[in-house]
Amino acid sequence: MIVCSSTFEAEALSFEGLQRRAAARARTAPALVARLPALYVAFDVLQQGGVELLTLPYGERRRRLEVLFAAHALTSPWTLCPMTTDHATATQWLETWTEVAGIEGVLAKPMGGRYLQGHRGWTKIKRRDTTEAVIGAITGTLTRPKLLVLGRHDHDGRLRAVGRTVTLHPEQARQVAEHLAPAGSGHPWEGVRFAAAWGSRDTLDATLVAEISADRAVDRGGVFRHPLRFKRLRANMGAADVPRFGAGPTPMIG
Repeated sequence: MIVCSSTFEAEALSFEGLQRRAAARARTAPALVARLPALYVAFDVLQQGGVELLTLPYGERRRRLEVLFAAHALTSPWTLCPMTTDHATATQWLETWTEVAGIEGVLAKPMGGRYLQGHRGWTKIKRRDTTEAVIGAITGTLTRPKLLVLGRHDHDGRLRAVGRTVTLHPEQARQVAEHLAPAGSGHPWEGVRFAAAWGSRDTLDATLVAEISADRAVDRGGVFRHPLRFKRLRANMGAADVPRFGAGPTPMIG
């Protein structure tokens, strides 16, 4: 079977919780099993009774998977991933199911497609929301910023890193560069080192607000799991107007 596993934490799917369970040692595993129950979600079957099914079309593999679940009366934590060929239903799933934290979107697979090893024969359609974050640092230079490191203030007023953007397009970089200045003394991230993929050598005053596009994958504490897309600067907003740390991809109003 091809599976998508996750855990439930605070009524939400938690990829971070799944990672903690996978890395748990024998001494701590039982407590995590009780606190973070996991689901085994199956959406394809590649072998049955010792016979490979790779050359069968996906529609037939899916039928066999459904028969397996029915024949063995499988229930939670064994879960059959929902599937539909109705466009309206899929659209409804994309719009409503993604309200659950941890569900990013839907997958589209060709019903007649065979399983090709090493080849991704499906399309992932993510829901993206527009929201805001504070530009706390950049990579590149002040005249040619490469990407933005973004933050939000927590309830104690500390600026916490929540994610980074993808590489800025030239016009976006020019737009941001017009408003950049070297960081003054006392910048909230002064001396902070981020992961190598983020970079933090060029810091700047944390007063610029960026409108960003984010998918629904948010790790525990409010950090976006995937890179964000910069849309524009919000000159009419200040740092106090940005959603608090932990709010996730709260849809923007106005």
